Order: sequence, then C-alpha cells, then structure tokens
Amino acid sequence: MKFPIFLDNHSTTPMDPRVLDTMLPYFCEKFGNAASRNHPFGWEAEEAVERARQQIAQLIHADAKELVFTSGATESDNLALKGVLEMYKEKGDHIITSATEHRAVLDTAKSLESKKGVKVTYLPVDKYGMVNPDDVRNAITDKTILISIMMANNEIGTINPIKEIGKIAKEKGILFHCDATQGVGKIPVNVQEMGIDLMAFSAHKIYGPKGVGALYVRKKAPRVRLAPIIDGGGHERGMRSGTLPVPLIVGFGKACELCEQEMPTESVKLAGLRDRLQDGIMKHLDEVYLNGHPTQRLPHNLNISFAYVEGESLLMGVKEIALSSGSACTSATLEPSYVLRALGVGSDLAHSSIRFGLGRFNTAEEVDYTAKRIIEIVTKLREMSPLYEMAKEGIDLKSVQWTAH
Repeated sequence: MKFPIFLDNHSTTPMDPRVLDTMLPYFCEKFGNAASRNHPFGWEAEEAVERARQQIAQLIHADAKELVFTSGATESDNLALKGVLEMYKEKGDHIITSATEHRAVLDTAKSLESKKGVKVTYLPVDKYGMVNPDDVRNAITDKTILISIMMANNEIGTINPIKEIGKIAKEKGILFHCDATQGVGKIPVNVQEMGIDLMAFSAHKIYGPKGVGALYVRKKAPRVRLAPIIDGGGHERGMRSGTLPVPLIVGFGKACELCEQEMPTESVKLAGLRDRLQDGIMKHLDEVYLNGHPTQRLPHNLNISFAYVEGESLLMGVKEIALSSGSACTSATLEPSYVLRALGVGSDLAHSSIRFGLGRFNTAEEVDYTAKRIIEIVTKLREMSPLYEMAKEGIDLKSVQWTAH
C-alpha cells in the first residue's frame, strides 16, 4: 500500500495512464492548430478534436456538434447562465436554481442578481439534499427563462430527479441547464431522455486532464442560442473563442471513452468499496450520521458526520489520507458547509462532517486502513471531549446553561 492514500476523488482524479498515452503525440509531433484549415498540421489537429468530440458526445447521448469546449465546468456554468440571460433577456429575467448548487452556479446567479437585476429563486432541498420537482413547477413565472439544477451533489452525492425536472421544463417551454460535473462518467447520463438543454462537465473529474471541460448546447427542439462571454475568432460556433487545447481535448475524449466502457463494472466496484467503508466505520462508532440520500447517491461518495469531533481535527489526525471536510472550492473557509446547512444539519454536526471520495484506483486494502484510522482518531478525540462524556452520561446538552466568564 502506497502513502498518502487519495480519497478525495470529488475534488479531482488522477489521470488514467491510458489517457496520458493518447495525449502525448499532440504536444510535440502533432502540434497543429485545429483552426488552421490550409495545411496538414491543422487538418490532423482538427481530426483529433472531432474524434474526441464524438467520444464525449457518445457518453452523454448527444450529437458531437452540440459540444462547446471550455476551460472546465466553472466556465461552462458561467457561459450557460450568462449566455442564456443575455440572449433571451427580451423573454424574461427569472432563473430557478437550488440552495445546494456548486459555487460555480450559485456565485454566477448572485452576480447576475447584483449586476444585471436578474431575479433568482433558490429552491430548498429535503433532508437528503434532493430537489422536489413540484417546487420547481411552483416557482415558475411568466418571466422564467432558465432552470438550473445539478445532477449530483459534490459534497453529499445525492442524485436529483433530473428527468422529472426536465419534463416540467419542456412542458413550460423553459430552458433546462444541469451542472453534471459529478455525474458524467459515474452514472448513466442521457441528455435526450433527461430533457437537458445545457449541461456542464469537466475532464479532470473523470481521470482526464485539468484545464478542459465542455458545455452541451442543444441544437434542435429547441435550438438553444447563447451570447458568448469571451469574444475573439468565433471558435466553437461563435460561443467560445480561443485556440482549442488539442492535447487536452484528446485526453478528454479518451477519458470519456474509458468511462463508457468501464462505468457498469466500475460503479458496482466503487459502491461496494463505499459500503465496506461505511459499514467498517459505523459498526465501531456511535453518534455517526450519514449525510445525503441513503440510496439515490453517487456510487463513490460517502459523507459522514462524527458527533463531538471537529472535522478539521479529524483531518489533521489522518494526514496520510487525503480527505475533505466539504467542497474543494470552498475548503479555504471555516464556515460549516452550506450544503449540510441546507439539509437542516446543525452547525455542530456540519463542522464534524468528512467527505470520502473513492476512485478508479482505490483498493479494498486502502478502504480497510482508512476505516481503522478513522475509528482510532475519532475515539481518541472523543476521549478528550467533555461534551461527549456528558452526552454519554445522559445529560441533554441543549438544556445546559453555559456561563460566560
């Protein structure tokens, strides 16, 4: 077993060596610009990009022409929200989203509110972190032009009822955007069946390179049009200018091809490892709570709160294991997770939550070691906690009158 152990596969994934092998020729030998249409170097690059486009489109059941390459899912989310609001501003100025979206969507929505006067409805979620399709339906007004709901949550792994939401959007003639960064490559995604009009996803979450992502933009029934947020040479059907990073796109394509081939067996394997980790921890510790939906969840996600233990202290105790106490994009803050708060989890439990993210290269041996170390550290930290001791003695901590000195 090699240390440190990486169990933070929601934040990023190690590149699959097969992806790297596919990319390497495009750095030195096949270095052409895909937009250079008058010599073999450009043709070769363009051919590689179009092949990758096909591989990516196949994974999500889209047409290759419906993909717009970006620098990653954050840019894709920005392009979807800002591009739709600008293009369809004559029709309305209202967006519906949820309280547990990734910051790439929430902060974009807040920016549109403050700078453009856009009206945004932030839907609540249930105790499992799931959006109720009826809430989506009830929030629609005659000014609604976009619904943006994530496929699967990056902290708690809960999978939303995307197909039902897509159906409501279609009935009402409203565009439906989905941040599927955590879902693509992990669970089956079919943009046609799910009624998705715009979808953001990224290569580095599926064992591909960092720095490249895509936005799926439906081209018929309805044909979605976007105002660009980057101006330039009119690349990507005018929606996203800039020279295409051919090696990264080639790697993205290969990563998607591998996901399509291996997802059925990989998801079963990862769900098995996750359940093994969950059972290993929960059999030996009390006052441990699962966050997120018990069954409608990503196969590789496990988010647990350990009562009477500070999450950061727990992470410090297991430095040889890469874990997270929330989203990698917000882990610089010491605020309790806004996702857990939206579920109704109290701040004490929210502060004690740990996210375990399993991946393609994790082993049963690593999972067993992790469970053992977590049990050791939680037990040790609780031995030092007077609160845990009081709770074990049956004292209701909520009724205690603490005196301030």
